[in-house]
Amino acid sequence: MANMMSVLRLLPLLTFLFLCQSFVDAEILHQQMKKTFIVHMDKSNVPESFDNHLQWYDSSLKSVSQTANKLYTYNNVVHGYSARLTVEEAQLLEAQPGVLLVQEDKKYEIHTTRSPEFLGILNSDASLHESGTPSDVIIGVLDTGVWPESSSYDDKEVGPLPPGWKGACEASKTFSSSSCNRKLIGARFFSQGYEAAYGPVDETVESRSPRDDDGHGTHTSTTAAGSPVVGASLFGYAAGTARGMARHARVAAYKVCWQGGCLSSDILMAMEKAIEDGVHILSLSLGGSANDYFQDAVAIGAFAATSKGILVSCSAGNGGPSPGSLSNVAPWITTVGAGTMDRQFPSYITLGNGKKLTGESLYNGKPLPGSLIPLVYAGNISRASNGNLCMKGGLISEKAKGKIVVCDRGLNPRAQKGLAVREAGGIGMILANTDTFGEELVADAHFIPTAAVGQAPGEEIKKYTFSDPNPSAIVTSGRTQLGVQPSPVVAAFSSRGPNLITPDILKPDLIAPGVNILAGWTGKVGPTGLPEDTRHVDFNIVSGTSMSCPHISGLAALVKAAHPEWSPAAIRSALMTTAYSKYKNGERIKDIATGKPSTPFDYGAGHVDPLSALDPGLVYDTATNNYIDFLCAIGYSSSMIKLIAKQEYQCKADVNYRVADLNYPSFAVPLETASGPRGGSSAPTVVKYTRTLTNVGDPATYKVSISQDTNSVKIQVQPAVLSFSTPNEKRTYMVTFTATSMPSGTSSFAHLEWSDGKHTVGSPIVFSWT
Repeated sequence: MANMMSVLRLLPLLTFLFLCQSFVDAEILHQQMKKTFIVHMDKSNVPESFDNHLQWYDSSLKSVSQTANKLYTYNNVVHGYSARLTVEEAQLLEAQPGVLLVQEDKKYEIHTTRSPEFLGILNSDASLHESGTPSDVIIGVLDTGVWPESSSYDDKEVGPLPPGWKGACEASKTFSSSSCNRKLIGARFFSQGYEAAYGPVDETVESRSPRDDDGHGTHTSTTAAGSPVVGASLFGYAAGTARGMARHARVAAYKVCWQGGCLSSDILMAMEKAIEDGVHILSLSLGGSANDYFQDAVAIGAFAATSKGILVSCSAGNGGPSPGSLSNVAPWITTVGAGTMDRQFPSYITLGNGKKLTGESLYNGKPLPGSLIPLVYAGNISRASNGNLCMKGGLISEKAKGKIVVCDRGLNPRAQKGLAVREAGGIGMILANTDTFGEELVADAHFIPTAAVGQAPGEEIKKYTFSDPNPSAIVTSGRTQLGVQPSPVVAAFSSRGPNLITPDILKPDLIAPGVNILAGWTGKVGPTGLPEDTRHVDFNIVSGTSMSCPHISGLAALVKAAHPEWSPAAIRSALMTTAYSKYKNGERIKDIATGKPSTPFDYGAGHVDPLSALDPGLVYDTATNNYIDFLCAIGYSSSMIKLIAKQEYQCKADVNYRVADLNYPSFAVPLETASGPRGGSSAPTVVKYTRTLTNVGDPATYKVSISQDTNSVKIQVQPAVLSFSTPNEKRTYMVTFTATSMPSGTSSFAHLEWSDGKHTVGSPIVFSWT
C-alpha cells in the first residue's frame, strides 16, 4: 500500500515530465519541418500603419510564426527577407496582401598561367589601356572564399584603396582583418542560409570565415585579377609568370559556397553587400538548373547589379555536350562557355605491340620502370557491376597488383580512380574517355603514373588488352607542350544552347579559356581536393566554365578601365562583337566533343579577343528599361516584373512588345515548321528584328555583309550602310528574315558584320525550326 501511495504521489510529476518531453519533441519536429524561404515584399506599398518597411516585414513574419527570426533583410537585390518557415506558414504568408512571392531557398553548385599570352594581352598595348585608373576597378567574386596568403594577392603594383570603396575585411578565428591589403580589398562570408539548412559550419573541417578551404574561390579570383607571380607552376608544369586578366584591378571576395553547396539566400545577401560596397564587376562561377527569371535568385540579383552599372559575368555550366544544358541565361547576364588553349601536358603510352599513343597528365612522382608492364582492364578485375570505373574498393588486388590498370572515365573523380588502383596494388593507370567525353583531355595531378586518353585511343587500348594474351604497356610523363593546334576548341563539358528559357536569346554569349588553367590555390587542400591528398601547392591547374567566367570578368574590368563611362551592356557588346568564331585558315572553331565544326549554340558570338574589345568601333547598348520591355515581351505580369525590377511597371496594352527588339549583340530566330510531310510547303515566314548601334570610335561609315550556310532563309538589312560623324551617335537598322519551312528540329546559322575597314562588328545568327 505504501508503494502504491508513493506511485500515486509521483503520478502528477511524471505526467508533467511526459507532457514537457512531448512538447519538446513536438517543437523539435516542428523545427525540423522548417525550410528557408525568401519572402519578396511589395516595398512600394507599405501600409500606413507602419513607420517603415522593416516594421512591416517583422509584422508579416510574426503573423505566421511567433518563433521565426529573419536570416537576412534585403534592400537592393530583393525587397524582402529570408526566414525559416514550415510549408504551411510559407503558404499563409504568401496569401497576405503586399507579399509578392514566397520562394524556397535553392542550392547552387560551383562550376568547377598561359592564358594572358594566348589571349594576346601579356606584352601588348593592353597594358597601355590599363594606365590611367585601372586599379580603381573592383571585381567582386562570389565563390568559396579566398586564401589571402597567396602571392597572387601581392599589392606592390597597386595604389591606395579606390575612392568610394565601402567594403570590409571580416575578421574571425581563421581570418584576420589584416589579411586584406590594397589588392585584396574586401572579404566577407555569408553562412546564415547554409547553416539554417544544414546546421552550424563544422569548424574542424571548414573555416567559418572568408578563408577558402576548397581552392575554387582563390583560383577564380586570381584568374580574374591576380598580381604577376614569377616562377609559378604546378609541379613544374605550366611554368612561367602567373597573372590575372586585369592585374591592376582589385579583388573583393564574398564567400557564399560551403561544403554542401551555395544557398540562394546567401548568394542574394552577398550580391546585396557587393552592390553596397561599390564593386564594378561581379563574377559568379556557380549555377543551378535553369528557371524562369523571376524564380532565379542569380538572375534577380544580377538585374539589380546591372541597373546599378555593374557587369555580371556567370559561368554557363559544365553540362555539355548535351544541348540545352545552360545555366545563367538571363539577357542581362554575360554567360560564358569554355574553350581550350594552345597548351597541353602530354604523357606517353607504348603498348606491347609497339603502338605509341599520347595522353595527358600532371603526375610528377617516381616514374615507372622503362620496361613493359602487364596491362589489365578494370572491368575484368572487379566483382562490381561498375568495376570499369575503378571505384574505391572495387578492384581485386590479386589481379591488379604490379600492373597498369585501364579505367573508364566517369562517376567518381578522375584522380580518385588512381587511388583505387594504388589501393589494389596497381602501379599505373590509363584513364580512358567514354563517348560522353569524346576526345577531350583534362589534366590532373594524379597520385600514380597515369595517362588520360580520348575515346578513340581508349578503345584501341582496350581492344589490344582484350585480344592480346599477355597485354603490356609503358606509361611515361612528358612536360609542358606549347603551340598546340588547332586552338581554341570548344570544351566538351562546356554547356550548350539552345536557351530553353527564352529561345529568342542566344546563349552562351561567348567562350574563353577554361581548360587546364593555372592560378592561385588554397593551402588547405592538395591539388586534387581529395581528403587523401596531402600535397601542398601554391598554384593549381583546373578546368571548367568556372575558369572561363573569371577570364571574362577580368577582361571586362580591362574594358571598364579603358572606358569607365560604358554600361554593362556596352562592355558585353564590345567583348561579343569582336570575338572570333573561325581560325586564321577560315575554318570554324572545332568542337572537341564531336571533332566537327562547332556552332553558335556552343560558342555564342565566338572566342573572346581582348585587344579588339578595347576598340570595338560600335556597340549595342541596352538600358534597364529595355530589359523591362523584354519581360513584357515574354508575357510577364506586373507582379513578376516587380519581383525582378523592384519597381511598378505596367506593360502597355497598345504596345507590341517583342523579344526581337531587345538590342542584343546576337540574333536567335525561332521559326515554325509548316504542317505536312517533312515540314511541308507554305508561304514563307517573315520576321523582322531591329537593332541600334552606338558609335564609340572615330567618325566612320560602316557597310554590312552577311554570310550563311543555308538557302532556306533570305536575309535583308536596311539600311545596308550606316554613317557616324560624332561620338555616341546612334543608328538603327532592321533585319528581315524570310524563311521557308524546314523539318522540326532543324537549325541553321549565319553571321552579320558591320565594317568600316578597321573595325568588324560581328553578330551570330541562329535559325531554329520547331
